[in-house]
Amino acid sequence: MTLRVERAGPLALVVDGGRRGVRHLGVTQGGAMDWISLGWANWLLGNAPDAAGIEVMVGGLSLVAETDTSLALAGAELAATIDGAPLATGQRFTLKAGQTLAFGGPQVGLRAYLAMPGGVLADPVMGSVTSTVRESLGGLDGQGRTLQVADRLEEADRQAGQASSPGQLPEDARSTLPVSDAAAGGTMARLDLVPGAQIHAFSGTSLFRAFEQQWQVDQRADRMGIRLTGTPLDCAMSGMVSEGIPLGAVQVPPDGQPIILMNDRQTIGGYPRLGALTPQSCARLAQCMPGAAVRLAPMSPERARHEYLQQLALWTM
Repeated sequence: MTLRVERAGPLALVVDGGRRGVRHLGVTQGGAMDWISLGWANWLLGNAPDAAGIEVMVGGLSLVAETDTSLALAGAELAATIDGAPLATGQRFTLKAGQTLAFGGPQVGLRAYLAMPGGVLADPVMGSVTSTVRESLGGLDGQGRTLQVADRLEEADRQAGQASSPGQLPEDARSTLPVSDAAAGGTMARLDLVPGAQIHAFSGTSLFRAFEQQWQVDQRADRMGIRLTGTPLDCAMSGMVSEGIPLGAVQVPPDGQPIILMNDRQTIGGYPRLGALTPQSCARLAQCMPGAAVRLAPMSPERARHEYLQQLALWTM
């Protein structure tokens, strides 16, 4: 099966679970910003949760089917249509030869995920096919570029797609989707944070402010990092020796406005950190529009690990 890119949109990427074990080489993780929605899209087709799919940010992508195929969609509501007829997210569907799957603009959330039988066929680079534009790695051509007009997407396993799971996500699955509470309808998204080693350097007033005030997602946001704006935080450390940066690290530069480092982050950094968001909260933040209200909430490492393992267990049901 082949899908042909008719219209590329601003940022559509091949993504999977990301590159693991390569940060000592200066290579970032990459992968799906909302890994939970990618996992559910893959689950609908019987794929592995981290199988390669397409991350569609803010819409603008149009794909034409050259043969009949089963696909699955999860994540943001981006006004998806098949030949002009609305297509809701969170379901498996058939795209017939000649039909066009198109994504309009964001309605709820920012990123939708399209899964194909067995995943998207591409050659792995350092163990992953995920596109990392900044590092020119992965994707359809191995150079990390975004999808372009006339690109062709092929499924990795023509025998896959006959999933035994329902054609739509069950209600308990939908409740785990980050887009379900990512600033939809004025709701303030909760971002759980595991405190880090430098949290002692922040004043008591700043710590109270960090977890009690409402933050806003700034316009300065991309796959590398997302800034939050609010009353500045005070830290006794103006800098430090650079150290490794995990996913979701909450750095606080001298201006006191937190920067949350995401999938395409640098591998080391020298600003003090409040801690790091949990993986679920990173996915939740990835679906928040600029201007959305968010709140940081402290969480123990034990609880964060438990909730992460609970999410993984859902895909085996």
